[in-house]
Amino acid sequence: MTSVQVDKQHDGSEAAEKAPEEGYQRGLGNRQIQMIAIGGAIGTGLFLGAGKAISMAGPSIILAYAIVGLVIFFIMRALGELLMYRPVSGSFSEYGREFLGPFIGFVTGWTYWLFWVVTGITEVTAAATYVQYWNKGIPQWAAALVFTVALFGINLISVKIFGELEFWFSMVKVTAIIGMILIGLGVITLGFSDAGDTASFANLWSHGGFFPKGIGGTLMTLQIVMFAFLAVELVGVTAGEATNPKKVLPKAINTVPWRIGLFYIGALIIILSVVSWTVFKPGVSPFVAAFQQIGLPAGAGIVNFVVLTAALSSANSGMYSTGRMLRDLALNGQGPKFFTRLSKNGLPTWGTGVSVAMMLFGVYINYQWPGEAFNYVVSFATISGMWAWIVILASQLRYRAKANRGELPQSEFKAPGSPYTSVFALAFIAMVIVMMGVDPDARISLYAAPVWALILGVGYLCIKRRDAANGLTAGTAQDAPAKSTEG
Repeated sequence: MTSVQVDKQHDGSEAAEKAPEEGYQRGLGNRQIQMIAIGGAIGTGLFLGAGKAISMAGPSIILAYAIVGLVIFFIMRALGELLMYRPVSGSFSEYGREFLGPFIGFVTGWTYWLFWVVTGITEVTAAATYVQYWNKGIPQWAAALVFTVALFGINLISVKIFGELEFWFSMVKVTAIIGMILIGLGVITLGFSDAGDTASFANLWSHGGFFPKGIGGTLMTLQIVMFAFLAVELVGVTAGEATNPKKVLPKAINTVPWRIGLFYIGALIIILSVVSWTVFKPGVSPFVAAFQQIGLPAGAGIVNFVVLTAALSSANSGMYSTGRMLRDLALNGQGPKFFTRLSKNGLPTWGTGVSVAMMLFGVYINYQWPGEAFNYVVSFATISGMWAWIVILASQLRYRAKANRGELPQSEFKAPGSPYTSVFALAFIAMVIVMMGVDPDARISLYAAPVWALILGVGYLCIKRRDAANGLTAGTAQDAPAKSTEG
């Protein structure tokens, strides 16, 4: 359903009551949605990126994950309120278009598309490097090509196959973390393994205290921690294909607190108790370091397999979301019309195919010129991911205000504490962006944003000129079919 159709629906017209569905098949069940939600919060940011954060903050990184986890919960509950008001696959792009204007919807849709294209490039490339752990003779480009083609093929079959693959990808990550927690608890309480003599919860405060680098060190890790949670909002994109969105999505969103508590905070408490924080270094997985300290010879191989799974899961999610975002943009007159087409299985194959082509080109660029230019593009993914969160929160605030005035129906899944929680989350994100400007390593993320904003501004002006010539409002649906099929 496009934004124009929503306006008609709110007018109460007969046509609105018969407004067509988006055309997707609702093939994602409760089991798959739950695991997609869990997997979206567990990625390489935890398995690899946590090493740098630990070295910067020590045990206080646990507090950083707890604070950011709370903010993420506020964001997800804001998204949940919007999803129960109108569950669509365009998700935050659609909400931005409806509540903040067509330009914001345009920016959000294309920015989120680029976020997943860039993420897909980096994750497929990373997966190819992980394969070399077992066989260095496999060329990196060949492995990247095989992974990309295989995942693309899966995304062309049916949304149910996509959901099933994500279920098992997430299951691997969840099993690995739970296994690590249980082994670590055994080492701490029973004293077995090579780390048995030194493993203790006292490691959380015995080496320079809980804040060994001071409060400043902890604050500087907030940006790293925020990046680890990117893609948690992906569950919103599944709304148009969930079998029972108004029942399944609230359950998935309400699991956010215990997911963060168990998989992030719980895992870090155990790891930092088994191994002193002084052992961890940037670029080294804390899970690998913990396994080595315990003395499990297969530990490094296990973690490498889990990280490979996490990378493939992220790339798979990227292919899924890019096609839906491009189709949403096209349905609202903000993208090429051919992106509206669906396959016989209800899949946006044109949008997914173009996105995968971009990913393949990016893999080639990364292989040929893995220099600073590519790093600029990769770093942009972080700021673009947070833009989606900003739009979610701002849209929810506008929606709640309209609903309270009786202009829109109330959501069945209100965000608790709103508007205060949403305002707090927005202020927190603003603080993190300021800190990114202070940190030389993260500042690069902000340089690409104005360039992308300029490109989008020019693109939107072209759309306005085109629509003005056709007598339309900029960025509105141009009689694009809600459901199209191709042979």
